[in-house]
Amino acid sequence: MTPMTHRAHRILGGTASGRIVASREPLSFWGGIDPHRGVVIDVHHPLHGTSIRDAIVLLPQTRGSCTGSGVVLDLALLDNAPAALVFIEDEAIATLGAMIAGEMFDRPIPVLQVSEDTFAMLAQADQARITEMGVEADGLVVPFTPRQAVPLTLDAGDRAILAGEKGTAAALAMKIICTMAEQQGAEQLVDVVQGHIDGCIYNGPANLAFAERMAEMGAHVAIPTTINAISVEHGNWQRQGVSPEFGNLGQRLADAYVRMGCTASFTCAPYLLDTAPAQGEAIAWAESNAVIFANTVLGARTPKHADYLDLFMALTGRAPYAGVYLDANRQARRIITVEVPQGVDDAFWPLLGYMAGRLSPDRIPLIRGVAAASPTQDDLKALCAAFGTTSAAPMLHIEGVTPEAGHIDPAADHVTLGPADMRAAWTGLNEGSEDIQLVAVGSPHASAGECHALADALGTRRAGVPVILTTSRHVFDGLATDGTIARLQANGVQIYRDLCWCSIAAPLFPGNTQTVMTNSGKYAHYGPGLSGCAVRFGAIAQCADAAVTGRAARDLPHWLQ
Repeated sequence: MTPMTHRAHRILGGTASGRIVASREPLSFWGGIDPHRGVVIDVHHPLHGTSIRDAIVLLPQTRGSCTGSGVVLDLALLDNAPAALVFIEDEAIATLGAMIAGEMFDRPIPVLQVSEDTFAMLAQADQARITEMGVEADGLVVPFTPRQAVPLTLDAGDRAILAGEKGTAAALAMKIICTMAEQQGAEQLVDVVQGHIDGCIYNGPANLAFAERMAEMGAHVAIPTTINAISVEHGNWQRQGVSPEFGNLGQRLADAYVRMGCTASFTCAPYLLDTAPAQGEAIAWAESNAVIFANTVLGARTPKHADYLDLFMALTGRAPYAGVYLDANRQARRIITVEVPQGVDDAFWPLLGYMAGRLSPDRIPLIRGVAAASPTQDDLKALCAAFGTTSAAPMLHIEGVTPEAGHIDPAADHVTLGPADMRAAWTGLNEGSEDIQLVAVGSPHASAGECHALADALGTRRAGVPVILTTSRHVFDGLATDGTIARLQANGVQIYRDLCWCSIAAPLFPGNTQTVMTNSGKYAHYGPGLSGCAVRFGAIAQCADAAVTGRAARDLPHWLQ
């Protein structure tokens, strides 16, 4: 019998005690936990409905959205935080949120990393206690041991920022960057040429409190930096019936980042902008779908950075030289061979991304066998977004399609994905009624191609149920010029800029909605938890038909029958 190996490292200090809440399945804090109640809302997760307030929460790692750090800070500021977080693997997103809660708001949350055996022991216990010396449960004490530290070498510019020569905000940013670099085993920092800020949605006090405090400290970005989708249509929410209280808070949050020198892009698809990075460029992006697309399709380099760390890197132009900045960490360690059905449509790609993430939740995969289906940029966009909901990996490779698909670990293992697996996943994403009250397009923000496709699918038909499409002001302006916006509006489509489906709420979200139809694998996953509605998933053409008829048949798509 193999002897048990107990080990516990203290990542963020503090003491705690509480009941155990444990799962072997990673969880995205954003879209997975309601910070106002401290309850798991991801309907696809085993912990759905479970309160994590004051609990010692055990997960192998997190997955999904970079905004998880903001949710952790919201939990802390709303007094709904877990007593402690315990992970098996290196984890940066929730850990960064806990670090900010302690560093800037005096709401510390202990974070531990433990061995498999210690995790298993704790998961079987009802209660645990974290002391200054170790973690205790069921009479067993696992003392803390120090992690093997790799010395971090700073250059003269880094040391000058740390010493406050560029202001207190930049000094705080460099301090936390160095702390994260040491935890990630980085030996040095790396220059980054552009940033993308993710935590721009007002979902509670955390994001606004953080941004305005940093702005008050005189923070100003040192590199070109774009801003993610926000909570309201900037400058136009008053005419849309949004309450002044919420509208003002949402716009204040966006304006705080603009004051810090960020570009008012307000899009979750920055790779569609003219400023998209080139292959090989080191960038500092948050927003999971954007990170995965940048690495996978563009060949740029950025880990899935946590919210708040994105601003710190933008303030300094520096990032921990770790993760997928390094060649060795961009290798595929799982090969997924796909049996592609005949005649697939655009719904195949988000379904494939969703399933690839489930098959590779903790490592970069190579998808093999799909090149002949000739995915477009929009197909890859949908695939990357759905992959990010089910995997913690910051990228994937597609043989014959993406620029680094030959980058494979010789020890990579192999799995097969066939039509039977796809049928099961399709059914799992289509649990809603055949009666549709709302059609949702644009998660992530719709591209020009997706807008054209929706207009073509509708033709001369007018929607009989509300259809909401979200896109960036950049794409909107181009489509206004070529007439597509007018076509869609004539079809009855409501088009919103700046905000995305992750933040649409009443009054924009119709109050009588019970089932939403979407072409987004990302929203099909997160939608039930975010909106409280059931979701149906399908191709753009199916969304158009549902918009006109208010119905979506339960039949499998023709390519899965």
